[in-house]
Amino acid sequence: MLELSESNIHLNISAETKQQAIEMAARALETAGNVESGYLQGMLAREQQTSTFLGNGIAIPHGTLETRDMVKKTGVQVFQFPQGIEWGEGNIAYVVIGIAARSDEHLALLRQLTHVLGDEDTAAKLSTLTDVAQFRAILMGETTEDFTLPKENIRLDVDTQSLLTLVAMNAGQLQAQSAVENSFVSEVVGNAALPLGKGLWVTDAVSGNVKNALAFSRAKTIFSHNGKPVKGVITVSAVNDTINPILTRLLEENVQTALLNRNSTEILTALLGGEVAVSDQTQATPISSAVVGTFTIRNEHGLHARPSAVLVNEVKKFAAKITVQNITRGSEPVSAKSLMKIVALGVIQGHRLRFVAEGDDAKQAIEALGQAIAEGLGENVSSVPPAEPDTIEVMGEQTLAPEVAEDNGLPSDAIEAVFVINNEHGLHARPSAVLVNEVKKYNASVAVQNLDRDSQLVSAKSLMKIVALGVVKGSRLRFVATGEQAKEAIDGIRLAIESGLGEGKEE
Repeated sequence: MLELSESNIHLNISAETKQQAIEMAARALETAGNVESGYLQGMLAREQQTSTFLGNGIAIPHGTLETRDMVKKTGVQVFQFPQGIEWGEGNIAYVVIGIAARSDEHLALLRQLTHVLGDEDTAAKLSTLTDVAQFRAILMGETTEDFTLPKENIRLDVDTQSLLTLVAMNAGQLQAQSAVENSFVSEVVGNAALPLGKGLWVTDAVSGNVKNALAFSRAKTIFSHNGKPVKGVITVSAVNDTINPILTRLLEENVQTALLNRNSTEILTALLGGEVAVSDQTQATPISSAVVGTFTIRNEHGLHARPSAVLVNEVKKFAAKITVQNITRGSEPVSAKSLMKIVALGVIQGHRLRFVAEGDDAKQAIEALGQAIAEGLGENVSSVPPAEPDTIEVMGEQTLAPEVAEDNGLPSDAIEAVFVINNEHGLHARPSAVLVNEVKKYNASVAVQNLDRDSQLVSAKSLMKIVALGVVKGSRLRFVATGEQAKEAIDGIRLAIESGLGEGKEE
């Protein structure tokens, strides 16, 4: 685990060029005793090989493999440039993390950093933050004061056949921790819980939220409520956007699997973004239209930034949607077109990666990735053959169309509209549910994105995907509808938003 002191963080710094920024980082690493004199040349040479810009305004300059013997001890120096530094190809870096790492330990370091910096809002906050203690806490993932999730908030094997009992238990637990007030308890008990699917339900309240917190109760056996299955209830208290990553994780397959099937320790790990080993029974099954490639990484130093960049560049040659997961670590699938997410997989030599591609050129993409990995992604590879052979499996014919149309290449009959959300508390769970129920009335495919966060288009028929957009009062939502009742869907959405989505119209 990386140790980072406040003395390693330099806020509100100015530099004219990328080279000046790298020189600052190198001098700081040398002064701190991390590297010998001359490491700067390795950092500059590394930048010539492949850009160290990760995305989200973050760059991680570091030395080449040849300069590792100049590293005395692993460490980082963090520089914040609020005005931004041109990092090439139109990329602007606001946070520059100079890295000195010996051997493969830098992979764990990068994985720790990218786990935090992969969140766009967190990265944006770090670009302007003036409090060094808070900056360090965010970077190290230690900002727990805004979210409460003690182990006693997870209750399993509750002997009940009542949804209300599970809701009341959660509300009572949050109240006992002073996370909510009486008005919160009254509201969640008095209003209907909202089904997420798979037997999971969610409740929240507009009033009485004191601090960010979550409680979960799971019944001993599954039962039915209004014709829908019930296994567990999640109750959320939210006061600011720092809880949004938790809401986002509730959409993830591995988190939902943990909530439904795992013990309290594994549930806490999943909710807080940690890894939970995937068993044969719970591992996701590829959809029938996918092409799946499973390959062993042969690079001596694993997938550090340079081979990761080569891998991403190879993926981007193809139109197919491609995800990748580190099955050795049991990680969740991530986009193979994101350098930051690839680095965050923490891949070392011998790890097995599972790629899933969907699209017209899916098979060509997987075959090209297999060849690129076998050839070392621009580096020398071990001559020892992997313990398991690489495989490519075509799961079936390409018959499924994407659920949500992409920005580039919308169908000719697509209807678009942009609406402003005027709800005082934005789109928390309850108005989001009203919106989702409105969308489901129509025989149309409807996608939505938060223009103010530049989010991706997501299905407007998914409650948690709506919640995860982080919509606040004044947010502009873009809806794209296709299908037989596309126009009726857009008109219905407009009326529902104008009427306040069940919370009354703003004056």
